[in-house]
Amino acid sequence: MAKVLVVGGGGREQALAWKLVQSSSVTTVYVAPGNGGSAGSVKNVSIGFTDTEALVAFAKDNSIDLCVIGQETASEAGVVDAFRENGLAVFGPTKQSVRIETSKVFSKDMMASERIPTATYKHFTDPRAARTYANSRSLPVVIKADGLATGKGVIIAENTQAVDEAIDTIMVKQAFGSAGNIVIVEDFLKGQELSMHALSDGTVSVVFPPSQDHKQIFAGDRGPNTGGMGAYAPLDWVSNKVLGEIKETVIEPALSGLKKRGSTFVGCLYPGLMLDGSDVKVLEFNARFGDPEAQVYMRLLEGDLYEILLACVHGRLDPNLVSWRSGYGVCVVLASAGYPGEYQKGLLIDGIAEAEALDKDIVVFHAGTKRNENGQLVTAGGRVLNVTAIGSTLEQALRKAYKAVQLIHFEGMQYREDIGQRPN
Repeated sequence: MAKVLVVGGGGREQALAWKLVQSSSVTTVYVAPGNGGSAGSVKNVSIGFTDTEALVAFAKDNSIDLCVIGQETASEAGVVDAFRENGLAVFGPTKQSVRIETSKVFSKDMMASERIPTATYKHFTDPRAARTYANSRSLPVVIKADGLATGKGVIIAENTQAVDEAIDTIMVKQAFGSAGNIVIVEDFLKGQELSMHALSDGTVSVVFPPSQDHKQIFAGDRGPNTGGMGAYAPLDWVSNKVLGEIKETVIEPALSGLKKRGSTFVGCLYPGLMLDGSDVKVLEFNARFGDPEAQVYMRLLEGDLYEILLACVHGRLDPNLVSWRSGYGVCVVLASAGYPGEYQKGLLIDGIAEAEALDKDIVVFHAGTKRNENGQLVTAGGRVLNVTAIGSTLEQALRKAYKAVQLIHFEGMQYREDIGQRPN
């Protein structure tokens, strides 16, 4: 019987732990550092997800059979490399291969080299040059911090004033720290956004059903970008022909391109795409499960997640291991007042048990939560809870999720009321 360590502390990691513990091969799942939702066979370990030395020591001391990387910053910190060097099984990309997410310059340059369809772009280290180029393009333009910015380092500038403000925020004020030392300025793409995920063992890849995230804080796609306010899958409006083209023109060339650069990818590759009719272009690559997409996928996955991820680690991924239940899955994120800006922590949360008791198809994954000194559940992050539901139709899944949302309360709770309802 296996013990698993999941690295991360958000809703994605809680969903992965929830699914892993369902495996007949798994006894205990540890989550480092975890959150207030860990219970039963899912246990928190107070180790930061970039504390490589402590994570390796814990894995050795506790005979961990598999480590699953949730947080991309853990890969960037070299956790995967360290586990491999110590002969420990770990699912996730190395420091070299995670660059497809952690450096947008690396990613865009690789896309250009491998002829992966994406927006026209240039990158800059000088704010003045970035402004000049951005204002020479048709507006709006998209301005991106090169490094990791927790999903918030992308600004769509509608006019010259917005261009100046975006570049000043990222490069001069360093709102995202060193991630903004370089910016990408790229043309704005029109269409519908979708998220694709593919598991890879370095040679074989298996593509998930398409999903859609809702990034802006307010309904109608208004307001600043967040880490994600909700998601649903699958997408009826994405044809099998388009899915085949995505695998052939995006996923396979990306995995091949990484291998050519000495960065064989083992993990979950997650391209964010723009679909305009049948024209597909890559917005960005991520090197991990999406959040909140993972929460939806874990509700729909019928295969044994432990066996699937272990097969990836050992280079024997079999597509037959991955199967999906019929119907639809949705996730509605409940966020703190003020998010994605400043927000208060330590606010009491109630109603989760009542929400989950409504229907067996409802599961609430914790994200930014913790237990206070009195053992009470309180808010501890911007995105606090993920209310998920499944149903035979999208409308049924959404109805269940939003009915559950009405029973959950914490001061200032905000959420989008239009998840899964964007016009196609």
